[in-house]
Amino acid sequence: MSADATTGRPAPSRPALGALRLVLNFIAPYRWMAVGAGISLVVAAAAVLGIGQAIRRVIDVGFGMGNGSYLDLYFSALFGVVAVLAIATFGRFYCVTWLGERVVADIRKAVYAHVLRLSPIFFESTRTGEVLSRLTTDTELIQTLVGSSVSVALRNVLLFLGSAVLLVVTSPRLTLLVALVIPLVVLPIVILGRRLRKLSRESQDRIADLSAQASETLNAITTVQAYTYEDREQALFAGKAENAFATAVRRTRARAWLTALVMLLVFGAVNGVMWIGGKAVFAGEMSGGELSAFVFYAVIGASAVGALSEIWGDVQRAAGAAERLMQLLATEPTVRAPADPLTLPARPAGRLQFDALRFHYPARPQIAALDDLSLEVAAGETVAIVGPSGAGKTTLFQLLLRFYDPDSGTIRIDGVEIARLDPVALRRHIGLVAQDPVIFGSSVADNIRYGRPDASDAEVQAAAEAAAAHGFIQALPEGYQTYLGERGVRLSGGQRQRIAIARALLRDPPVLLLDEATSALDAESERKVQAALERLMQGRTTLVIAHRLATVQKADRIVVMEQGRIVAAGRHDSLMAEGGLYARLARLQFMTGSADAAA
Repeated sequence: MSADATTGRPAPSRPALGALRLVLNFIAPYRWMAVGAGISLVVAAAAVLGIGQAIRRVIDVGFGMGNGSYLDLYFSALFGVVAVLAIATFGRFYCVTWLGERVVADIRKAVYAHVLRLSPIFFESTRTGEVLSRLTTDTELIQTLVGSSVSVALRNVLLFLGSAVLLVVTSPRLTLLVALVIPLVVLPIVILGRRLRKLSRESQDRIADLSAQASETLNAITTVQAYTYEDREQALFAGKAENAFATAVRRTRARAWLTALVMLLVFGAVNGVMWIGGKAVFAGEMSGGELSAFVFYAVIGASAVGALSEIWGDVQRAAGAAERLMQLLATEPTVRAPADPLTLPARPAGRLQFDALRFHYPARPQIAALDDLSLEVAAGETVAIVGPSGAGKTTLFQLLLRFYDPDSGTIRIDGVEIARLDPVALRRHIGLVAQDPVIFGSSVADNIRYGRPDASDAEVQAAAEAAAAHGFIQALPEGYQTYLGERGVRLSGGQRQRIAIARALLRDPPVLLLDEATSALDAESERKVQAALERLMQGRTTLVIAHRLATVQKADRIVVMEQGRIVAAGRHDSLMAEGGLYARLARLQFMTGSADAAA
C-alpha cells in the first residue's frame, strides 16, 4: 500500500485479508510467547481428543466386561486428561491474551507516532475523529482477533483435523457420510463471508464518521452553544448513529445467517450419522463404545466447524480494521528528511532568504498562495508582515517551518537550504507564538516545558518571569503544578498568551515567528503581553504577522503582501507617504492601535 503524494490520503490497498498478514510484523518480536501459546494449544486439543478414547474404553472395557477395577482405572485416567486440559487451557489463555494486549499496544504506539509526523496536508483531508477511531475501535478489533479469535480458531482447526482422523480410524463408512456434508458447509461460508467482510469494513467507516462528528462538535462546544446549534448537532449525530446502527444490523444479520446455516447443516449431518451408527450397533457391526467415541468426535468436529464459521465474522471485522490501520501506517508524509541531511550550527545566526517562492495549497490548486516571492531577512532583524486576509502571510510561516514544501523556489537559513535539513532539526531553531496559542491539558510547568522538555524548574520559572506570567501563576491553586484543563479553559486569553511566550523564551530560538499575539486582547493584557514579546524578540530574527500599528512601527522593516506577492517594503513613514495598499491598511486595519502609538 502507498499514499497519494498529492493529498496524503491512503491509496487503494490490497484486499482486507492481506492486511492481516501485516499484523504478523507486530507479533514477530514476541514469537516465544506465540510458541508457548501454540504448545498449550496443541496439548489442550490433544487432551480433548483423548477424552473420546477414554469414553470408548470406559464403555467397552469398564461397562462391557463388568470389571470394576478397569472402571476405576479408566475414570482415573479420564480425570488426568481433564487436569492436563485445564493446565493447557490456562497456558493458552494467558499467552494469547498477553500477546493480544501487547500487539495492540505496539500498533497504537506505531500508528500514533506515525500520525504525529504526517504533514498538515494529511489533516486537510482526514478528520481527527477518524484517526481516533482507528486508534481505539479498530485496534480493539485487532486485540480481539490476536488475543482470542486466532487462538480459538487454531484450537478448533486442530480439533477438527484430529477428530477427522479419529473418525476415520473409528468408522471409515460413517466418516464418508460426514465428508459428503463438508461442501455444503464450506459454500455458505465463502459466499456469506465475502458480504460479511464488506459490511464489516462499512460498519467501521460509519463508526469513524460518528467519532469524527462527536470530536468536532465537542472541541467547539462553546461555539455550538453560543449559536444555539445543539438541536442541529444532536440531529446530525443521531443521523450518523442511525447509519452506524443500520450497517451494524446488516452485518449482524449476515453473520447470524452464516452461523445458523452452518450449525443446521453440521448438526443435521451429525444427527443422521448417529441414526445410521445406531443401526450398525444393533446389527453388530460396531460396539457401543465405538459409536459413543464416533459421536463424541463428530460433535467435536461439528462444534469446531460451527465455531470457525462464527469466528470468521471476527476475522472479517478485524481484517477491515487491520486494512484501515495499515493504510494509515502506509501514508507517507509529503515533507520528510533527505537521505543525507545537512546540519546547522548549534546556534544559527538566523539569517533568512526566501528566493522566488511559488506555492499552491493542494486543496486550492487553482489559486497561488505565494507567487514569485523573494525576501531577505538579516540576522537579528525584526520584519513586520502586513497585508489583507489571504495575502500569504501565514503561508510564509508554514513554508519556513517546512509544514509544506514550495512548488518552486528555495528557503535558506544561514545560507543552508532548509529542504536539505531534517525538518525536526530545523524546527528546533524556530519559536512560534500564535494568535490563538495551544494550551495542553496538563500543568502550567508542563505547558511551559513544552519549549524544552529537559528544562529545570528554575529555568521554567525564569521563563515565566520574563514572560510576565509568574505573578498570576503563583496565584493559581497549586502554582506551577496547577492543572489547566483541556485547551487551557482555566486561563484568560492574556494568560494563555504569556504561557505561550514563556514556552518560546524557554526554547530560546534564534528565529522567532509571531502571528500577532496581542490582536485579540484587552488593553491591560495587551500591555503585559507586548512587554513580554519585546523581551522575547531581543537578539532574535523575528517575523511578525502584524495587526496593530504599534507593532508595525517598532519593526526594523515592514513588508506588505498582496495575493502572494510583496508589493512594498520599508519603514512606516515612507510607506504612508507612498500611499497605496499599506496606507489603506493603516487607515482601516491598524487604527485600532493608533491610541497605543500616540501614547
